[in-house]
Amino acid sequence: MNLTLHVWRQADSDARGDFETFKISDVSPDMSFLEMLDVLNEGLISEGSEPVAFDHDCREGICGACSLVINGVPHGPQKATTTCQLYMREFDDGQAVWIEPWRVGAFPVVRDLVVDRSAFDRILQAGGYVSVRTGAAPDGNTLPVPKDVADRAFTSATCIGCGACAAACPSSSASLFVAAKISHLGLLPQGQVERNSRVRMMLAQMDGEGFGHCSNHAECQSACPKEIDIGRIARMNRDLYRSFVRRT
Repeated sequence: MNLTLHVWRQADSDARGDFETFKISDVSPDMSFLEMLDVLNEGLISEGSEPVAFDHDCREGICGACSLVINGVPHGPQKATTTCQLYMREFDDGQAVWIEPWRVGAFPVVRDLVVDRSAFDRILQAGGYVSVRTGAAPDGNTLPVPKDVADRAFTSATCIGCGACAAACPSSSASLFVAAKISHLGLLPQGQVERNSRVRMMLAQMDGEGFGHCSNHAECQSACPKEIDIGRIARMNRDLYRSFVRRT
């Protein structure tokens, strides 16, 4: 496969960025998107040019680091897929591919395609935890949890914090990420102690980081590689109202 890549280049968060065009040939359809970028960088390094900076870690769809907007879509054209799990067979020979970082004000560009997503870490630090002793796995298993509740909590826990929801949202809202974390803990018995304070603290931190408010476009749901649905946001809002009635 031969491709024309239009890649966003930016020295740092204060610099003015722009697209740079590269021609790449002999791309195997079986390469992942990140492997294709590896090949591009090998060629740039051999020429003495600066390689394209992009983020990655596990390359197994677990860590959420591979935050790229590909042809205007977070993580690319394939549904329920992270960038590292996107394969080049999804593209046509000779196609032009536009590659950008997340376009979210709360995620400043570090360099090229790398953004600083530490805003999510600060939201989690604000309330995404339980402070009760849960013991080892056998101790946790002694607490009865209905299967439907456990299934909903587990589905929420699959959120990898990649930020695709915020990147896809017209308002750059992180509501789906926050709602997933709140639902994960709020559905389980261990998370009940701080349930009311958790939702207030995490939403206050989300607002403080500069994320927008939910616009009900459901773009976040469409972009989420783990297919977490916006029903979590409705549950989060109910928890917020509940927290002011039963303030703890």
